[in-house]
Amino acid sequence: MTHEELEEAVPLYAAGALERSERQALEAHLLSGCVSCHTALKEFQSVASILPFGLNSTPAPRALKANIMAARTPTAIAEDAQEKVDTKPSLEPGEWMNHLFPPESAAAPSSFGWALSFAAVAILSIGGYLAWTSYTQNVTGTAVVQQLQAASDDQTKKVATLQQQLEDRERAIVQMKEELQQRTTDSTELKDQLIQREAELEDLKFQFAARGGVPANREPEDELAALLRVPNAKAVSLNGSDMAKQASGMLVYDARTKKAWLYAMNLPECPNGTTYQLWAINDKPVSVGTFHMDSGETAHLLVGRVPEFSKAKKFAVSLEPSGGRPTPTGPIYLVSQS
Repeated sequence: MTHEELEEAVPLYAAGALERSERQALEAHLLSGCVSCHTALKEFQSVASILPFGLNSTPAPRALKANIMAARTPTAIAEDAQEKVDTKPSLEPGEWMNHLFPPESAAAPSSFGWALSFAAVAILSIGGYLAWTSYTQNVTGTAVVQQLQAASDDQTKKVATLQQQLEDRERAIVQMKEELQQRTTDSTELKDQLIQREAELEDLKFQFAARGGVPANREPEDELAALLRVPNAKAVSLNGSDMAKQASGMLVYDARTKKAWLYAMNLPECPNGTTYQLWAINDKPVSVGTFHMDSGETAHLLVGRVPEFSKAKKFAVSLEPSGGRPTPTGPIYLVSQS
């Protein structure tokens, strides 16, 4: 038989389905050391070992045994016995493996069992040691993690407490700033009221002195300085015209009382039958008041109301007949810039 034919007979040999002559030829081929046939036989034997599990058992007919026994004659029985005595049977399927791998001695399994037991004990010991080490490390790691978590929680609480304290301080600072701003505003208002009261007091003193009371013992410059401290006060300067180049004036207006104070300086003495008159000029001149400069006087204070001060484009002082006039008729001595 060729190698290909022997290789094709390997599955039948594994299943025990070869004739005696074919089986003997394949066994001889396997004993010769064919690697590919050895490998194929091992694979088919593993498959053949599980084939019976996939078959359903079918009971034999009741008359089968009687038919077989009836078919056996004394001559056939004698021939089978003679064949068994004269002919040496070939290797049964799988017995050729014993030629390739002789069976071990009886002591080998015992030594192998001791070695296997020792290896199992060693493996169990090593496994137990590793398990204990891993358990110890896990317990230690868990304790460390718990400590770190507790420390983290403690720090978180401290940070939250500090944050709350910081927010409380910020609110306190904001409240203090608001109180300070309120007190500053109150102080400013009180200061403004005090300055206003001082200005009103000075006004009353000069009015009292003008009506024949006790003369005021203050210079016009000091009075002007006090008026300039009044909140919302507006100042307008007046310059001398060609009629009185050395003259000058300062007009201070208080928006709250709508009063204007005119300090006129270095104006010439009023001739008999004349007086100085202050005008607020917008579309047409409006008289604010009159005053008189006597011999030896260098300055004079005039106080009057100017209801529409902001609408005035210019202020001027003219020399008019005594008692004043509805519109300017005399020469201009003082005039403000437009």
